[in-house]
Amino acid sequence: EREQTLNQILVEMDGFDTDTSVIVLAATNRPDILDPALLRPGRFDRRVILDRPDINGRVAILKVHSNGKPLDKSVSLEVLAKETAGFSGADLANLVNEAAILAARRNKKAIEMQELDESIDRVIAGPERKSRRISPKEKEITAYHEAGHALVARMLPNTDPVHKISIVARGMALGYTKTLSEDRYLLTRSQFKDMLASLLAGHTAEELIFNETTTGSQDDIERATKLARKMVTDYGMSDKLGPRTFGHKEELVFLGREISEQRDYSDKIAQQIDDEVHNIIQQAYEVAKGILTQNKPKLIQIVERLVAQETIEGEELEALFNEPVPSPPPEAT
Repeated sequence: EREQTLNQILVEMDGFDTDTSVIVLAATNRPDILDPALLRPGRFDRRVILDRPDINGRVAILKVHSNGKPLDKSVSLEVLAKETAGFSGADLANLVNEAAILAARRNKKAIEMQELDESIDRVIAGPERKSRRISPKEKEITAYHEAGHALVARMLPNTDPVHKISIVARGMALGYTKTLSEDRYLLTRSQFKDMLASLLAGHTAEELIFNETTTGSQDDIERATKLARKMVTDYGMSDKLGPRTFGHKEELVFLGREISEQRDYSDKIAQQIDDEVHNIIQQAYEVAKGILTQNKPKLIQIVERLVAQETIEGEELEALFNEPVPSPPPEAT
């Protein structure tokens, strides 16, 4: 059936003369599976890549979707564009609509930056679930977990700036740490290493304070494992295995799901890949543990403020990072 459809398309396209004023356009989310016969000169011979918008594109999209909506004078679309790196056009439209709904619920006549900032969190992590009841112990564990992420990210040179920490549940998460990311098209091994350390920092903080770990680190560990494996098998960032890729991945057509990997390496190399992934993750864990151990009083200070306020962001968070740690009371003699 697919072959018949392809042949029909080719016959119709070959029916046009070179002087016919007709341009044939088509769109696809899977250019990797297009038949080469469609892409030869004279058919679909030019590809136009529509990627996620950069900062200029996000400003323009925000202007379109905020047109006709009452924005407060304090709202800066340029600041919003900097905070929404990686957002698609649909994400930005949803952001503005969510902010308008929040402003209406609060009986405001204009949309303020407060509503827009909260809408960013809604798009990324989901709406707040303040009705979810958690015990004081779980609240404390969550606070140490998120403070660990924030403190390690703050101390490492190749991570994005930390903008917000919250222990108010959103979606399926009990807490949330947000960074201000930039538009990047190249990432370095140093950046990946610091990302791994900050991903593992929540798990490490739990272990450091409570001598115990929880299921709250599942997503962090899964993301760290996938990133470390990509460093070895896709990006050639392994000193031991060198600059080459490992494995040819077969994907489910039209669904984009990876269903198998055709191994093009031996069992010995497979063991070396596993060892390298383990070493990269272990090194990141040691970096996170060293930072948190050395800055344990600051970690406790952040947690105390976070438990009391539940959310810290912006200038207040920056001031907390720079605030001196109070000296412990003298021991009784």
